[in-house]
Amino acid sequence: MSSEKHTAASAETLAIVGVGLIGGSVALAARKRGMVRRVIGLGRNPARLEQARSRGIIDEGVTDYALLGDADLVIVCSPVDRIVQDVLAVAAATPKETLISDVGSVKGAICEQLATQLPARFIGSHPLAGSEKGGFENAQAELFEGRVGIVTPTAETPPHLVERMTRFWQSLGMRTLLQAPQEHDRVLAITSHVPHVAAAAVAAMLSDEAAPFASSGFRDTTRIAAGDPELWAAILSQNAPAVQRALATLMQQLDRFSDVLANGDLAQLQQLLLEGQMRREVFEATFGGAAGKSTS
Repeated sequence: MSSEKHTAASAETLAIVGVGLIGGSVALAARKRGMVRRVIGLGRNPARLEQARSRGIIDEGVTDYALLGDADLVIVCSPVDRIVQDVLAVAAATPKETLISDVGSVKGAICEQLATQLPARFIGSHPLAGSEKGGFENAQAELFEGRVGIVTPTAETPPHLVERMTRFWQSLGMRTLLQAPQEHDRVLAITSHVPHVAAAAVAAMLSDEAAPFASSGFRDTTRIAAGDPELWAAILSQNAPAVQRALATLMQQLDRFSDVLANGDLAQLQQLLLEGQMRREVFEATFGGAAGKSTS
């Protein structure tokens, strides 16, 4: 693979900062497809890194950024409130040729800040794949197969970085889209962030008295509420303006239901339910193959 060093879809050495569900899955997917010779995992817990190594997810676990010096590609899989500081630490420890990306669910503030500091080295990414179950124990080599990967260049991003990062995700089996960071945040507030808030709110309604009667409808609706509260609090707060706007739209929809129920208007109630049913059916018909697992 040495002749392919720094090519779009391959790397001699891949480094993962934050070897959890997504980071571990990136490592497994790249290894399975023969895209890398070596994978370094960086984290804060040596025991956890050793467990990841023993599972064949990484070749080496380190806790010091200085040991990432020979990485060709670094994927930062930290919580969104730590991504900027981790990217800057990686940049300080690696050669200027090393490409750095992330997998954060919020892009605007991160990409804006890093565009001014690392315009030729960093490009944002967001693979729309995941699970409510975190940790490298749940990592899967096929997690990204058939899913959508968003790449979020800024005006300062060199075209060759866009191509390289796009091909990397495509090589993991993803369908890629390019999106401006702020537009990404607006859309993800609707498709990911507010659904998580709604799931958490519905789950919080469940009283001890009602719990024995909850079945598949409740379970399906609230599944993503099982996600890590610390991680999701960071995501929601980082994207607060867009989430607030999307929540306002959701509350308008809920008010419509409340109004027709108060008025006893059965025909209008059926129409509201039909609108939701039709949107869901169109979504499944168009994107069902890429929507089989939860995203973040």
